[in-house]
Amino acid sequence: MPTIKAPEASFESRQEKALLVHARLCTEYGAPFRFFSTKDPLSELVSALLSHRTRNQDSHRAYQQLVARFPTWDLVRDAPTEEVQAAISPCTWPEQKAPRIQAVLREISERCGGPCDLAFLADKSVKEARAWLESISGVGPKTSAAVLLFSKLRIAAMPVDSHHHRVAQRLGLIGPKVGEGAAHALLEALLPPDWDAQQVYDHHEAFMYHGQKCCYFHTPACGRCVVLDQCPFGQERVR
Repeated sequence: MPTIKAPEASFESRQEKALLVHARLCTEYGAPFRFFSTKDPLSELVSALLSHRTRNQDSHRAYQQLVARFPTWDLVRDAPTEEVQAAISPCTWPEQKAPRIQAVLREISERCGGPCDLAFLADKSVKEARAWLESISGVGPKTSAAVLLFSKLRIAAMPVDSHHHRVAQRLGLIGPKVGEGAAHALLEALLPPDWDAQQVYDHHEAFMYHGQKCCYFHTPACGRCVVLDQCPFGQERVR
């Protein structure tokens, strides 16, 4: 398989490419996409913490069991840890995630001076809201962006998952050594600053779908890729 070369193009040309690819992938996969979640931001944060290294169906089941057992996040925060662990048993590493979730809930309560709630983030800019969330131990850029974009807040922060990251690297939008965490700021900078949450969501979902349905980790289907002419990785591979 060909190596991924570092992008040599200027910021402007990479920005132009990002928007061109966005348009094609949105057409290919049927944007605009319907938001999959209507959770409040704190519920989205807990859901995101449960989903780490876990299949979607398992993290969803763990979340449903947790909210069925504990009607409020304050009750989760104050419950015996072993009861929280039992409730989230379908996810990976429940013995680690249970105390971690409780620690996050305690930190939020202490910092906000009351019941667990993140609704106040609606009054902050994207940068401020992300900084606040990422100041919580264990919350990184992917989680903060997911909370802001996927929850009812609908704040235009862009998450980068493994599929999105792989597609962007192969296209040359980011360099070959840029990790998922660092990719958030670099890829978000390529998007128009006036894009709303729906446009940012469409961008993320289109790249993610492309990674799932065409630009596979192993044996990507470059021959039917709608952005092959923009992809140095794919062009080298199909020579």
